[in-house]
Order: sequence, then structure tokens, then C-alpha cells
Amino acid sequence: MSNDAAGFTGSIPQYYDQGLGPIIFAEYAADTARRAAATNPSRVLETAAGTGIVTRKLRDALAAGAHLTATDLNPPMLEIARSKFRADEQVAFQPADALALPFADNSFDAVVCQFGVMFYPDKPKSFSEAYRVLSPGGRYWLSVWDSHRYNPFGRITHEVAGRFFSVDPPQFYNVPFSCHQIDPLKEYLTAAGFGDIGIAVIRQERRIPDIAAFAHAAVHGNPLIDQVRQRGGVDPQQIVDALAQEFRREFGDPGRMAIQAMIISAKKPS
Repeated sequence: MSNDAAGFTGSIPQYYDQGLGPIIFAEYAADTARRAAATNPSRVLETAAGTGIVTRKLRDALAAGAHLTATDLNPPMLEIARSKFRADEQVAFQPADALALPFADNSFDAVVCQFGVMFYPDKPKSFSEAYRVLSPGGRYWLSVWDSHRYNPFGRITHEVAGRFFSVDPPQFYNVPFSCHQIDPLKEYLTAAGFGDIGIAVIRQERRIPDIAAFAHAAVHGNPLIDQVRQRGGVDPQQIVDALAQEFRREFGDPGRMAIQAMIISAKKPS
């Protein structure tokens, strides 16, 4: 897995979950969970589960008897995810690399991955692994962000952070928006053996109740904060303050912003 994916450690998971989750992830998680549950799978695998934002929505949407396994490369992310569930809920948590899943062939009826594929260094391999662990007739649900053009919060954060470093500006905010071109993803899925590929472009509007808090999470809730600290010479709070100013100019305070993502489904032939 990439260093960007492996970098969600330290205080990052908490900011990610509480500062970014409710604004940019939760509604897409509910949408994805509804889609996956509609096929009535009894065994569901989630990869790149992070802090359990989708996991919680999946557990709520799935049939009571369905078993859910949530995996992520980072144990600190999964610890937050685990805290969202009672001991008697049918959810298993397991650190796992999506490029080398520790499960037998044909183990699941559905595989779900929200906003994780962008971080996989070998995307074809990740799709082959999803295909391998799916049972015949099973379906893979994944989502990716559209480009900076349709997600201004990402573009603005990337630009503002870059202003503070004339040499080697942080590049993290390019990564989450790097899979907006659909054709390569379709090719990878087809090459892995999938068929019946469907793509839904979903544009939503989000309310930002506290711009300063959102700016803080946008810097501290992902590996951007580590890239800033590694370069040195800049107090991260300067970036947060400048970002909050730009967010206010663009979105207002409290703010409203548009975001856009794509949910893709693909079926393993029966």
C-alpha cells in the first residue's frame, strides 16, 4: 500500500472521523450502504474501512443475520471503527492489505470500498483481489472522488498548502482526487473479470457549520499534516488560518459547498 494510505496514524484518525467524516463522508457512506444492502448479501467485506463511517452504515442497512468483516491497513483507524459497535453486533475487524487479502476464494457476496482505491499503488491487483474473494454472482461496490473541479474544498486545500512551500509543496491533496477518469477503472475491472459495470455520478451539497473547525480537520485529518511537518519551517496553524479564510471566501461561514463522487458497481459472473 502507498505511504499516503499508511500515514493515517497518530492524531489523524480522530480529526478524520470527527472533523471530516460528518461533512464529506457520511452521506456517501449511507448511499453506498443502501446500494450494497439492496442485493441482500449474507457475507460482506469492507476494504479500506478507515474509522468505520461506512461500516456503521452497512451494519445498519444489512439484514440482521448478515456478517460484516471490516478491514483496513491501519490498526489505529480500525480502533476508532471498533468503538462504534456493541460487542453483540456481527462485525469482525481485521487489519488487512487490500492488495493481499487474507481470505479464501469465494468468501463474500459483496465487497465494499469507499474512497480507498485512490490510495492503492496497484489498482489492478486490488480489483483482482476483490474479484477473487467474491463468490460467483457477488458484487463489488467502490467509490472515488471526482476531480478538483467538482470538489473545491480539495482544490483550495491543495493550493493554500502549496503557497507556504515554494520548493516541494505537499502533494497529498492530489491523491484522493486522482481517479476521476473512469476509463482506466473500467479497464481494470474488466481485466479482473468483472462485468455488468455501472457508474453513478453523485453531486451533493454540504453544510459546514464551523469553517474554522473544518479547515483544521482538512489539514490535521490526513497525511497532509505529516507532509507539512516533514518539510518544516511553517507552523501548521498558519496553513489552517489561511485555509479557513479561503473557505469563508468561497463557501461562507457557516458555509455550503458542493462535492461530487462516483459510485461504481461491478459483478462477478455467476
